[in-house]
Amino acid sequence: MHSKSNRLYFIDAMRAWAILMMLQGHFVDGLLDYAFRDTSNVGYNLWLYFRGVTAPVFFTVSGFIFTFLLIKGDKIGLDNPRVIKGVKRGLQLIFIGYLLRLNFWGLLGGYVYDSFFFVDVLHCIGFSILGIVGLYVLTSKRKVLLPLVLISITILLFVFEPTYKAWSFNYLPIWLANFFTKANGSVFTLFPWFGYATCGAFLSILFAKFKEAKYVYPVAISVAILLGLGLVFGSSELILLIARTTSISLFADVFFNNYLFLRLGDVFLVFAVFMLLRNFLTYPTLLKIGQSTLSIYVVHYTILYGSFIGVGFYYFLNHSLSPTAVIIGALFFMVISTATALYYETHKVAIKANIKAKRSQLFEPLEPWFAFTTRLFRSYYVKLRVVTLKLFRLIKD
Repeated sequence: MHSKSNRLYFIDAMRAWAILMMLQGHFVDGLLDYAFRDTSNVGYNLWLYFRGVTAPVFFTVSGFIFTFLLIKGDKIGLDNPRVIKGVKRGLQLIFIGYLLRLNFWGLLGGYVYDSFFFVDVLHCIGFSILGIVGLYVLTSKRKVLLPLVLISITILLFVFEPTYKAWSFNYLPIWLANFFTKANGSVFTLFPWFGYATCGAFLSILFAKFKEAKYVYPVAISVAILLGLGLVFGSSELILLIARTTSISLFADVFFNNYLFLRLGDVFLVFAVFMLLRNFLTYPTLLKIGQSTLSIYVVHYTILYGSFIGVGFYYFLNHSLSPTAVIIGALFFMVISTATALYYETHKVAIKANIKAKRSQLFEPLEPWFAFTTRLFRSYYVKLRVVTLKLFRLIKD
């Protein structure tokens, strides 16, 4: 297979599509007037359906890309440098997720709003990366275990969703409970969304194993289409059959709310489409968008929801726009958010250097005071240590 295919351009294109869908989805959902949310309207229903596809695709692709890079090298287990990078990346996403929900005005007043503890997509992806890293390390001595564990987690999380969805998690601190229940306002929860990330990780292992095969794409596209159509049109009937055969009520509960397997079918179909179009998805700007999803997410969140100061488009235009206004606004919003993020990515080194220089200039007058405070602290520490040792008779006078 030629090198261009090895670059996995179709994955970057899928990420670009998913982040752009997320941008317009958040804009329309937050600003469209409730009077125009008519489920009998074909256009609105079509938008609603594709909006529901965005998050599953995003989580699956995130798991795919991270795991593909994780298993790429020759080193395994803790010797793999990607393990440390993965831990840092996961913690970074969780930190940014909380940072975006921080309101500085409330912080200056001495309190933190409840919304700070809501769990969003970045938190879940961050913990998903940490989870995949943990599973990789635990199964590194037997490589065949990792894909089996990954796909098993996906199936178990999807099947048992009615069970853990009913749990209250009241016994946990609210910040921790928010990772498992939406009752307190979380947008996403670790379960079941970790299941899409593990599915993506499983697919990446298969793809990495057979990437040099001559007919990898024809086979992968065919399998993706069959699985996608099978899950979309046949998963409910299969689950109902299992429920009737086994008389286990859990499968009946899954049947009556079978959105996870249906959306997984949509994910496979999206994979098939992008693999089919892979030779046309090599535009540099499109690929750059797919590689800059974190920056785009941060910029769009700040503009739309007003991170840090609480003032954004959502504050002024909350559920007040007509369909025409919201469509035009969404297009401009996507362009502005994406262009701003790409500009940052292009000039990231210079911007960071400039910020570092400004920070140095700002704190330069205070440097003598920092040095004095440090020396004073050290002297008091030495005195306190000597007094403590004398008190417990560990040294003589």
